[in-house]
Amino acid sequence: MFWGALEWILLGAGGVGAIIFGVRRHRPARKAPWWLLAASLAALCAGDVCYSYRVMGLADIFYLLMFGLTALCLLQFTRGGALLGDRARLIDLLAAGCTTLLVVWVFVIGSDRLHTVSATDVIGDLLLVAVAGRLVAADRRNVAAWLLLTGAAGMLIGDTVYPVITNGLTESAFVVLYVCWGLSALHPSMVRLTEPAPGRPSPWKFRWSLLLALAACTPPTVLLIEALRGDVQDGVVIAITGAVTLLLTITRLGDAIRQHSQALSREQGLRAATAALVATADRPAVDAAVRAAVTRLLPPASVRRVSLADELSPAESPPAPAGPTARSWWLSAADPDDRTLVCPLRLEPLDVARPSGGALIITGRREDLVAGHDALEVLAGQAALALDRITLVEAVGRRDSDLYLRAVIHNTAELMAVIDADQRIRYSSPALRDALGQTELPPLATLDELVHPDDRARVRNALRSHGDGTVHCALQRADQSQVLVELTYRDLREDRLVQGLVVTMRDITRNHDPAELHPYTEHPAEMPAWVNRRSAQQRFRY
Repeated sequence: MFWGALEWILLGAGGVGAIIFGVRRHRPARKAPWWLLAASLAALCAGDVCYSYRVMGLADIFYLLMFGLTALCLLQFTRGGALLGDRARLIDLLAAGCTTLLVVWVFVIGSDRLHTVSATDVIGDLLLVAVAGRLVAADRRNVAAWLLLTGAAGMLIGDTVYPVITNGLTESAFVVLYVCWGLSALHPSMVRLTEPAPGRPSPWKFRWSLLLALAACTPPTVLLIEALRGDVQDGVVIAITGAVTLLLTITRLGDAIRQHSQALSREQGLRAATAALVATADRPAVDAAVRAAVTRLLPPASVRRVSLADELSPAESPPAPAGPTARSWWLSAADPDDRTLVCPLRLEPLDVARPSGGALIITGRREDLVAGHDALEVLAGQAALALDRITLVEAVGRRDSDLYLRAVIHNTAELMAVIDADQRIRYSSPALRDALGQTELPPLATLDELVHPDDRARVRNALRSHGDGTVHCALQRADQSQVLVELTYRDLREDRLVQGLVVTMRDITRNHDPAELHPYTEHPAEMPAWVNRRSAQQRFRY
């Protein structure tokens, strides 16, 4: 007895230690299923030790505890994982299979034919095999899932054959359980079993609800039939099967309620966010509305950082995956349990409004971000729409302001222009166009193109500096002659209505030598003395 107990202790300690080591090394997204699996192995080990010392009552308690922990473990494996986006159909089939096995055992096999085989153990083993087989069917390349299935199959074979043929070979089936479940946690594929993935709720269908209802009604019906016969022989099996079916039904109902609650909260959060974004008038208001919406869509404790970067250059934007443009993508975070979700703020038809794009960047718990992934993408689209609306409204306002300015000062003799931060001319007065000898300026003309090449660098540096100022320069006409001006600029880039620089010019050409108006082009090889004089005048003309 001692050596048999020592064997089970070593197997149990090795399996539990392997699971603990695998969880700490591979760091799966959800650790609870693996801790439950380790606890079930520990309970099985305790039951086998008690069985070795022939303490049968205590051993049965540990075996029942082992089945309960394993059932919770498999329910955790099927909850919100990457392999099973929706476990509703699995629960319905498990409930139906459990009650079908009960009917077959009571009315077909009978306890008198296999009195040494525990019906509850066999039914529980079949359920474990079914759940592990469903995990394998979802990902046939997952080694950890295959090991879980092999261990469950070993337990089924042991509980079925060992009571009939008791020897070392049949007892080794339980050794397979310890070894396979321990190795399943050591393989790197164990991470994929609990990798969070967006839920894929199945549509409601009457036949599945009818199947679940029949499964829930079967154990009481079997008990009633045996009671009417006058002797209840399978009361324990019926009670345990009814408890398992009730647990599956409650789990199915809880999943439906949870999915409905999440969908309702997401809908309310997106509705409130849409209303807030419609009422925003500037970028800080959009940022505040997005942050408030994120706190409504996700648990506040799960969010580490929220950043709404609406003006990012291509070098500053987070790297996007290769291939077609995605609505969002994932990046790693400092904490292994966290992820960073990047949702680009770009709507294809409105790219002209904000060419630089931007992104909504959220860092938080991986499981919560995956659950709210779709809602966050919708929120990013609404934020992009609000930013594009604000940008277009500002552009329309500036255009109307320019049209109003053009209508008011159409007959003025003042030389003036309104230029953007990149020195593109947004508006020019008719007097400026007349002074340059042009009817209309090119649509994307810049101030550099109007200024003489010798003065471009000085004018560019002056306009890039913040604040107002004055600079003297020469404008180059279409006939290559020059117009000497005193250029005064006002920095209104922070003004919401202007967002640019207002440049006024005063023609000071008449105060200089007329010879400066035309460059010397005859006999370029000969350099008369008056060219040097003109060069000096050009240098000190102001």
